[in-house]
Amino acid sequence: MKVFIASLGTETNTFSPLPTGEETFAETMLFHGDATKSDPSIFSGPLHVWRRKTEEIGGSVVESLAAFAQPAGITVRSVYESFRDEVMADLKAALPVDMVLICMHGAMVADGLDDCEGDTVEALRQIVGPNVPIGLELDLHCHVTERMVGNASAIIMFKEYPHIDFNERAEELFDVCLATARGEVKPTMSLYDCRMVSMWRTPVEPMRGFVDRMQSLEGKDGVLSVSFGHGFPWGDVADVGAKMLVVTDNDPEKGAALAENLGRQIWEMREQTAPEHLDIDAAIDRALATDGGPVVLADVSDNAGGGAPSDSTFVLRRLLERGVTNVVSGCYWDPVAVRICIEAGEGATFDLRVGGKCGVASGDPVDLTVTVRKIQRDAVQSFGPSVAQLGDAVWVTADGIDLVLNTKRTQTLNPDAFTNFGLDPAERKIVVVKSTQHFYAGFAPIAADVLYVAAPGAIAPDFADIPFTKLDKPFWPKVEDPFAG
Repeated sequence: MKVFIASLGTETNTFSPLPTGEETFAETMLFHGDATKSDPSIFSGPLHVWRRKTEEIGGSVVESLAAFAQPAGITVRSVYESFRDEVMADLKAALPVDMVLICMHGAMVADGLDDCEGDTVEALRQIVGPNVPIGLELDLHCHVTERMVGNASAIIMFKEYPHIDFNERAEELFDVCLATARGEVKPTMSLYDCRMVSMWRTPVEPMRGFVDRMQSLEGKDGVLSVSFGHGFPWGDVADVGAKMLVVTDNDPEKGAALAENLGRQIWEMREQTAPEHLDIDAAIDRALATDGGPVVLADVSDNAGGGAPSDSTFVLRRLLERGVTNVVSGCYWDPVAVRICIEAGEGATFDLRVGGKCGVASGDPVDLTVTVRKIQRDAVQSFGPSVAQLGDAVWVTADGIDLVLNTKRTQTLNPDAFTNFGLDPAERKIVVVKSTQHFYAGFAPIAADVLYVAAPGAIAPDFADIPFTKLDKPFWPKVEDPFAG
């Protein structure tokens, strides 16, 4: 059994002012055939799984590109095409192969190409022919297209948000594709459009129970896999929106009926699952009125994981204006400020301009008198079993507020983004994290409450008012009933 594995992706916010080029990939994750020799991350972890499982059955692995970019704006097309062509050249050199497994995001957009995943999988299919199974693992914030479904043998998405199950889904995909290669099953995919643009938080009810129900259906009565693609709201593409995908063993009628049934369940829960967001002052008020602490405020509109700059100052400015203290906040992407702090050294006190550097979505910079408390070169934070890079980072204090500034744009994922500096967020009244939901698994256990803040920013969560130009179907919440008529 010869298995070909690769990874290529990013989550494209088509409204973001930040282009996605080769440097962004290199800074985030870029390996040319040797990713499994390094520690796993969220989009290289599946390659580790596939190598291990292949070797356990006595097979051989051909490992190709592993490239992932921190979400930002539209990908430079020549960069995408060079990466795609590298994968194709490696696959041609490896022929014949028994199975192809590729980890992508599902929401990658390049200049003039809205469906990079479909383009890639179609190219893979043209090389290996109709009979070799191609497995595609996707982030659940994906735009599932007919081109993907028509060329892959099986598509399996993360089920959890925050994404704590990428390795488990990789195992699931391997098992389905192995059974396909052995002639034991014939996977058939059925797709249902839920006509919804929203976000779903899987740790809390009713989504917790729904994900559990999805998983309980798998492996029974010919159902191989069930995935709920939440969609990525800030992608201006024709296929944006939530979709249900069922993979059966050659039973398209059952798959279609089950996909529609589950999709209608999501529809019926729309009001219960719609995420609650507070404005900045309301969130601060609730946090200050909460006994104990800390209260975590998620600055969802400035989440680097959704393509935002991660340098907005709207929440910080309001905390300063209100004189709120005993606060820790991060991570602010500000390479200039970090450079100045490193030059000044630990213990230095001086005037520093923080944030607000990438445009109107970032707000105005904030001028502070800061003290540098700690400097870390090549700082990291945890995300489940993987490690995320912060770059060079500093902890500074100003006016009763602790800030973490860093040089590699990323969202705040875990309390160790702070504790690695010796800064304990559990001792603060308010913790402000620049993240939409991936912070939850790490921070919820230490939080007296978790509040989601709809500050201004690059990914403000007003789903009905996202300025789509390519979505030509009605969707909720823009219209009350997108299925009418």
